[in-house]
Amino acid sequence: MKLNDLVPRRQTLRNMDFTKFAPLLALVVLVVISAIASPYFLSARNLTNLLRQSSYFGIIALGMTFIIASEGIDLSVGSMVAFVGGVIVMTLNYYFIYFLAPFAILFAVITGMIFGALIGAFNGFLSTVGRIAPFVATLATMSIFRSLSLYLSGAGVFRVEVPGYAQIGSSVFLGIPVPVWIFAVLAVLANLLLNNTRYGRYLLASGANEQVARYSAIKVQLVKFVPYALTGFAVAVSAILVSSRLNSINSTNAGLYYELDAIASVVIGGTPLSGGVASIWGTVIGAIILGVIGNMLNLMGVSPYLQGAVRGLVIIAAVSLQYKRQ
Repeated sequence: MKLNDLVPRRQTLRNMDFTKFAPLLALVVLVVISAIASPYFLSARNLTNLLRQSSYFGIIALGMTFIIASEGIDLSVGSMVAFVGGVIVMTLNYYFIYFLAPFAILFAVITGMIFGALIGAFNGFLSTVGRIAPFVATLATMSIFRSLSLYLSGAGVFRVEVPGYAQIGSSVFLGIPVPVWIFAVLAVLANLLLNNTRYGRYLLASGANEQVARYSAIKVQLVKFVPYALTGFAVAVSAILVSSRLNSINSTNAGLYYELDAIASVVIGGTPLSGGVASIWGTVIGAIILGVIGNMLNLMGVSPYLQGAVRGLVIIAAVSLQYKRQ
């Protein structure tokens, strides 16, 4: 091989953006470290539990990716899980009075998804039509949704009284929990929507430069409204899986810190908070990374009160790396 033949290859390597693979590399390193630190980490039971837990907030993170790509943010998703989950359980128990269990479950699931999309759309309305900064709007609704869930339950627990509902969140298909399959299917659909549709291009354009997008005849207000409704739908799916797994929803701590986990998954996956760029698969890897970190800390006996601090440090590190890259 001649020396001249190596030049194009070197130029190709230099032009490659290796930072795109940083989340995947970080995941591999964490898995290796976790496997060395604990002999139980690579057990099938532990890995399935890890993926199941990651899927709950990972599903929400898919919707959060669209919001952050549009240069927005949603701090209410954790409280929304408790509120939507409570409404689903109440609706389920009500329908069971008049219908057989399978029909009651079906009607309650559909009702929950519609309700989740509607209150997500409410966040979008405040942020777009209402012209309230997304941070402020969703900070307010975070308090509203949590308070409503506490009021409806009497600061207690919404308990499911319908047999068979628990099978949704606890079932396993081909050795993999159903929530993980749902997470994977929604990730594929979200990736198609973001990268293979006109709406996805409009969303990234609006997040990158809103003024230029308006000059390009893009309906920026509508484009930025849709992600909040999508996230509300994703929250409803997560609430269904969580409530069916536990056969109840605790109004006090259901969805607690899910907003932090969802935002961290998006940021770790390579989507900048400044908007205009997004990676669905990066978000999926980011959610699994957080799951691995939490699982590793549990196996090592680290206090659960310190795990939030670790998540915060991970977010700071991810944002710092993005800032340096830009």
